[in-house]
Amino acid sequence: MKQLKYFVLIIQIISISLFVTNMKAQQLPTQSNGLSEKDKSTIAISSFTAQGKLQELKGSLNSGLDAGLTINEIKEILVQTYAYCGFPRSIRGLQTFMEVLDERKVKGIKDVVGKEASTIENNKSKYERGKEILGELTQTKQPDKLSGYSAFATAIDTFLKEHLFADIFERDVLTYAQRELVTISVISAIGDAEPMLQSHLGISLKVGWKPEQLTEFVSVVSSTINKEKSSAVKTVLNEVLKNNPNPK
Repeated sequence: MKQLKYFVLIIQIISISLFVTNMKAQQLPTQSNGLSEKDKSTIAISSFTAQGKLQELKGSLNSGLDAGLTINEIKEILVQTYAYCGFPRSIRGLQTFMEVLDERKVKGIKDVVGKEASTIENNKSKYERGKEILGELTQTKQPDKLSGYSAFATAIDTFLKEHLFADIFERDVLTYAQRELVTISVISAIGDAEPMLQSHLGISLKVGWKPEQLTEFVSVVSSTINKEKSSAVKTVLNEVLKNNPNPK
């Protein structure tokens, strides 16, 4: 009996260790001071999808594949966009991607499929998992008592934690840094959501993006949006960097 209890304890410790390791791996900082071609393609794909600019999206999808993004990584980018710009834009993006892949097959191009999302083995509820992931992203312990819009409409708090941060962000096809790049690209593209953009630019610094990379992000995303939106993004980033002079 004692041996059985000891064995169960060891299994639990191993499971917790693997979960923590996975969470840390999601947040590994980027190594370069600049954005890679895959990063730039991620920005363009996300922005054009959010705006419904399908012809431009086709070009960025081809560029992304040529730069080394896998089919599953791009699918994951397009799926995530729906959480910020809705199902219609996301689905049109996926349909456009299907067209691009068919065209490339005809040309004899064999693109890398890439890995699938790992099975989630954490036994906690999706709400608790999502809450923990949000805490990891913000590096702030999440309060037990709701406030603001979360208290005003508790359903949105549940959807955010269970679906956005558990169902979507927990999938390891993309890292947290990549997911934040998708997020700030979509928010920049839809415009008029400066508080959310400010929040996610701050999170971007926490998950490994450097100030110079975010400055380059503004340049890249600006090539996909109008001058008014571009100006707004620049203003928000300047404020974020001013309030975070020495990001980790």
